[in-house]
Amino acid sequence: MSHVVRFFACCLLAATSTFAFAQATPPAKPPVGTAIPPAQIYGHLLTLMEGEFVGAAEAMPEDKYDFAPPATAGDFKGVRTFAEQVKHVTEANYSFFGNPGTTEAEGKAKSDAIKALKTKAEIVKALKDSFTQAHAYVDAITPENAFIQTASGTRAGMAAFGLAHFMDHYGQMVEYLRMNSIIPPASRGGNM
Repeated sequence: MSHVVRFFACCLLAATSTFAFAQATPPAKPPVGTAIPPAQIYGHLLTLMEGEFVGAAEAMPEDKYDFAPPATAGDFKGVRTFAEQVKHVTEANYSFFGNPGTTEAEGKAKSDAIKALKTKAEIVKALKDSFTQAHAYVDAITPENAFIQTASGTRAGMAAFGLAHFMDHYGQMVEYLRMNSIIPPASRGGNM
């Protein structure tokens, strides 16, 4: 078989498999009235929002991690730096999505360790670790325990508050990125 025939055969095979993949039907939407487990709902939202938040944390160059808007740019006196925003969310994730049985001493030790982080790599790793904890927490939410009161609130309530909290800080981080001429990854072409 000549090289030209092999080449065209490979192209045809690639095009056929790509076409077949593109034609695959998306998963069926559950019928109205179908009960969806809370862990599935919260897990899906957490994955989407985590991607945006971690993407923003990774997009800021390390030399800009200490950036905070200058007070001359508006009412920014005393606001957190970019690094402090990420560390705050990291710490808060352990609070919102933490083990309800965590002692005060364990929480303080975790908080102190996060506050001591200095480099972008350390901060981003800790952030990702906190999202691993968040996923473990939401994966354990069941229809039976979602709305049962714990020492810190209901599991569903804490998960919802945790999601809202870190997305509030994501909005602030987006402003910090844009003030440094960086387009947040979630806003780049093809992501919407």
